[in-house]
This record gives sequence, C-alpha cells and structure tokens, in this order.
Amino acid sequence: MKTKNLFLALLLMTSGSLLLAQSPEKGETSFGILGGVNFQTFNGKDGNGDKLTNDLLVGYHAGVNIAIPVAPEFFFQPGVLFSIKGAKNEGSSITSTHKLSYIEVPLNLVYKGLLGSGYVMVGFGPYISYGIKGKVTYEGGSLSYEPEVEFKNLVDVTDSELTTYYKAMDAGGNIFVGYEMAGGLFFQLNAQMGMLNIKPEDNRIISNNNVEKNTGFGLSLGYRF
Repeated sequence: MKTKNLFLALLLMTSGSLLLAQSPEKGETSFGILGGVNFQTFNGKDGNGDKLTNDLLVGYHAGVNIAIPVAPEFFFQPGVLFSIKGAKNEGSSITSTHKLSYIEVPLNLVYKGLLGSGYVMVGFGPYISYGIKGKVTYEGGSLSYEPEVEFKNLVDVTDSELTTYYKAMDAGGNIFVGYEMAGGLFFQLNAQMGMLNIKPEDNRIISNNNVEKNTGFGLSLGYRF
C-alpha cells in the first residue's frame, strides 16, 4: 500500500506540472504528446537458476510530457505514459504470451543541441511504473488457456495455483536519442532496463529463485507545442 501511495503521489505531482506548464512564457517550457511501439521482454532467471530465453513482445506506449529548461540546452522532462510490456516464449509445443499494462512516470534529463533547422536530443533518467492490468495466454495447437493475472508482493500458500502473479511496482532506467524538427514534430529511439524483480515472493515454493525484469526498446513519434 505504501508503494502504491508513493506512485499515486508522483503521478499527481507530474500531472499538476503538466497543467501548470501549458501557459508559460514562450521559449521557457514546452508541452509534448507522443506514442509509439514497444519491443519488450523479461530478463532474469527461472526457478532452477537458468537464464531466461524469452522472445520480444510487441506492445505500444502513449502519453504526454513537458520539457522544463534547467540550463542552456538542458531540460528536465517528466511525463506520464500508458505502456504495454511483457514477453513471449515460443516453445516446441506451447507458446506463452505475457502482457502487462503500466502507468509509467519517466523523469528524464534531456540535452537538445541545434542541428540543421531542428534539434538533436539525448535523454536519460529513471522511471517508475505501476501495473494496472495483465493478460497471460498459453497456446498449443488448437488449444489455448488464459489464467487470471493478479498483482501482489507476496503469494501465500492459500493463493490459487491457477493464477499468474506479478508485483505491481516497477522501476528502472531510460535512455533515448532523437531529433526534433523546427515545426515541433519529433521522433526518438528509446531503451529501458528494469531494475526491480517483478516476480513476487512465493511462499508456496521452497526455493523461489525466479527473477524477471522488464527490458526492451521502442520507437516514438510525437509533437511538441
């Protein structure tokens, strides 16, 4: 509950900044909208300690951000995104797909240098996100199965064996490069590395060594006002 309250506080603070930033003096602060495609997977290890070998899952992201100048050519750029992450695993007989929907708050420091008639952009910083929905599918031949997905930090011995569990809270690092045209249209290549294990502690398992971390990259297209 404490982590959820912390995330909501960050979300409200960022949303408040977005609202206040819509009428600053020209050239001081800009407002942006963006969306794009995600290519995500889970990195980590399974219950036996072996490295995970998942495939990329195609998802998407969409949201808003603001660019607040902090020094010449440098900007603090917080935002709010809806982002779909997860992983896919194509086995010899069964294909599993894990999709997790997050509300994400990136907090980036961005360099914007003049290049031609526009600006080259390089940004990096942390992100914090909170899972709001999940979907898991197992498919083999003509058969398919979709277990329920539940977000919790601790799985107890009385919890269902048929449910897939994940932690709601995630955090990690962002990095991106891109180009913003003179008219405000911009595009960028993003990369993310999750720092937190999103698999909960499981009291049903004697040796719980599972580690799964969100990792991936993406492409974004947006417009800055």
